[in-house]
Amino acid sequence: MTGRDMALPSASATAGEGAPLMRHALQECLRSAVASVTAHGLRSFLTTLGIVIGVAAVICVVALVQGLSKSVSQEFQGLGGNMLTLRVDMPLEDALRGKQNRLRIGDLEQLQHRIDGISHITPIMLAGGMGGVEVRHGPHVASGQLFGTTSRYQDVQQTYPKLGRFIADSDGTTRRRVVVLGEQVRRDLKLPENPVGRFIQLGGEWFLVIGLMEARGELFGLSQDNYLVMPYETALAVTGASTEPDLWISFNVDDPDQIEHVKARVTALMRQQRKLQPGQPDDFVIESADALAKSFKQVSTIVTLVVAGIVGISLLVGGVGIMNIMLVSVTERTREIGIAKALGAPRRFILMQFLIEAVLLAVAGGLAGIVLGIGLSHAIAQLIPNFPEPAVPWWVVLGSAGFSGLVGVVFGILPASNAANLAPIDALRHE
Repeated sequence: MTGRDMALPSASATAGEGAPLMRHALQECLRSAVASVTAHGLRSFLTTLGIVIGVAAVICVVALVQGLSKSVSQEFQGLGGNMLTLRVDMPLEDALRGKQNRLRIGDLEQLQHRIDGISHITPIMLAGGMGGVEVRHGPHVASGQLFGTTSRYQDVQQTYPKLGRFIADSDGTTRRRVVVLGEQVRRDLKLPENPVGRFIQLGGEWFLVIGLMEARGELFGLSQDNYLVMPYETALAVTGASTEPDLWISFNVDDPDQIEHVKARVTALMRQQRKLQPGQPDDFVIESADALAKSFKQVSTIVTLVVAGIVGISLLVGGVGIMNIMLVSVTERTREIGIAKALGAPRRFILMQFLIEAVLLAVAGGLAGIVLGIGLSHAIAQLIPNFPEPAVPWWVVLGSAGFSGLVGVVFGILPASNAANLAPIDALRHE
């Protein structure tokens, strides 16, 4: 760059021509900044590398977390926003002491008869515990969660058979040995695409497959289709459970706007039913799919902000790199600055020129980082099996670009001020 490139209008000319000359000065500053950046391509690339890496990391992390959050929220919404589930809540230390705390059939009957505005109320018994049960089909063995429930389960959970039918009330009253399979269990047992009419073995007894549930895929890498459903009464008989097994109770609220009111009434009834005194904490919880979705969204938002903040520190490192290079640039162009000032360039134009150059480097790095971050997020999602599609929110793109520009301003102020404050005589004497 020559001294003529840096020459800017004099102060007297600026005062005379006003706004048009200001626009011309801005254009000249921008042209000069672009010329300086392109003239030292490798140095400019290395200078912006810190910004590129920082922005790419922020974009990538946020896109992956937001994609996961969106996927999980959709899964919760699929459960139905008006579903409530009542279950016991017992501290781990009490469980280790052998303390008993369970919901009983009497609790379900109380809900049926004393709480208005609810429907599809159904017990859910998890037979075989969290480890599931072992099922067989010929030489093939699989394990899955076994739910003993009623015909209303499908309406509460908003999941329906893909083939065949669901269990009916008559299946329970007659304790029929019938079962509905999840897709994962069907695959593990090497059953045909339509397993209806086949027999599987569970606990030494044969069960007729009457239906295959719709596939729901995976959540957090765990299959949501690794389960079997059988009539509640049949599950009691097969597992040898007591007449008062440990239950979950699920039901729908008829009016979604009344969910909080219904939860309050159910809480009061359960406290009375379980003889809890005033001041005693609840030994049960009432969960809703909507509340779970909101809780997960809050957690994912906090995680996103914390991780993005930590990764964003690298943007400051990139800003320091820009400041160092700009200081070097000022030193290299001291004579050119002196010539421009001798020709009448005002201080503010010298300041503006170097500031624009710093911002240009930072914004260019930010834009490159955005593109790189989006590409990385999709590449990482493809490498992780069953990971949901990344989601890039608009606010992180605008925020990254804006923050990059801010870094350029903050870290470009010092070099630009040094250039603007040079005395013309001293600058011309510089070798």
